[in-house]
Amino acid sequence: MSTIGFLGLGIMGSPMAVNLAKPGHAVTGWNRSPGRADALVAAGGKEAATIAEAVADADVIITMVPASPQVEALAYGPDGILENARSGALLIDMSSITPQTSIDLAKNAKEKGIRVLDAPVSGGEAGAIEAVLSIMVGGEQADFDAARPVLEAMGKTIVHCGPHGAGQTVKAANQLIVAVNIQACAEAVVFLEKSGVDLAAALDVLNGGLAGSTVLTRKKEAFLGRFYQPGFKLNLHHKDMGIVTDAARTVGASLPVGTAAAQLIASAVARGDGELDHSALLRGVELLSGYEGGRTES
Repeated sequence: MSTIGFLGLGIMGSPMAVNLAKPGHAVTGWNRSPGRADALVAAGGKEAATIAEAVADADVIITMVPASPQVEALAYGPDGILENARSGALLIDMSSITPQTSIDLAKNAKEKGIRVLDAPVSGGEAGAIEAVLSIMVGGEQADFDAARPVLEAMGKTIVHCGPHGAGQTVKAANQLIVAVNIQACAEAVVFLEKSGVDLAAALDVLNGGLAGSTVLTRKKEAFLGRFYQPGFKLNLHHKDMGIVTDAARTVGASLPVGTAAAQLIASAVARGDGELDHSALLRGVELLSGYEGGRTES
């Protein structure tokens, strides 16, 4: 069992920290805004008042925050991780950030004797709760091997993808695939409903064939009932699409469909849907089709 400092107890981070505490890891959690540690404490963990308190005695430090600026705010400065963690600690950043941020963090942490892995996840809130996340890891093989018992408490598919930054690159590709998949599903929903087909029956049979996907399995009820309580917010997917389009431009990869999906996500955020689940891309298709939840607009 490890002593773990867990920073970031949001939609994803809270159930992940709980799943670490359940098997007996000593987990101390910290969150920038108060009142997010109740579930962790109930599972046997503790709450820290500061970053320094959370990481001071930790063998493993996990960060799970929205984007690169938040990771940098946690890592650097006199109150940050690098100044307060002990030499030899293993820092696992599970946020979705730019590959370059991960590379820079690993370099700066090494100067303090702190090992780093970038280990972003896929699976959304449901995957975090069920401890079946897909975890894509960048960093040294030895550090990955050391981290595996901790990662196995949170995920099911855990893969070492290469050096520092590789995990973030694979996560960017993941978000590209998910965005295009959600958009395709949303377009199919409107097409089916406007054609007079029983939507629930249609989605069932589609999900049993080549058109089936984890996206369709996870988001079917959201599409059917127009339930957009966030498991993964459009705001965050908008940020991730910026990462993948920038990274693709850097390496010279063309993303014609991905770029269109990124623009549709940007449009949804501009309309005020950023706090909704990314399945709310359906609302944009409805808008373009003069259609809203089963009703054609006059």
